Amino acid sequence: MDTKAVLAALAALAQESRLAVFRLLIQAGPAGLAASKIAEHLAIAPSSLSFHLKELSHAGLLASKQDGRFVIYTANVAAMNGLIGFLTDNCCAGLPCGAAQPLKNCA
Repeated sequence: MDTKAVLAALAALAQESRLAVFRLLIQAGPAGLAASKIAEHLAIAPSSLSFHLKELSHAGLLASKQDGRFVIYTANVAAMNGLIGFLTDNCCAGLPCGAAQPLKNCA
């Protein structure tokens, strides 16, 4: 994942409703949820939800597919894993996590 994509994903997730939507879709798994179900679960007005879904989709964090008259949204797990990988790349100075000693002179 490149820096521009990481920044877009972090910006999209840096808002309470969008973070809640993304977490709900992670919980829903590959089956995903229709926008109406997302709105129902999170008590978000449909017009606001459309905006949030668009922002998450533009950041590459959601996928959508038409299912009859409904649009089903799913979390893009590969993008999430890419974001986590980017954030943890070179973690702990190459040592297993938790084994690194804190730097002296750092508070």
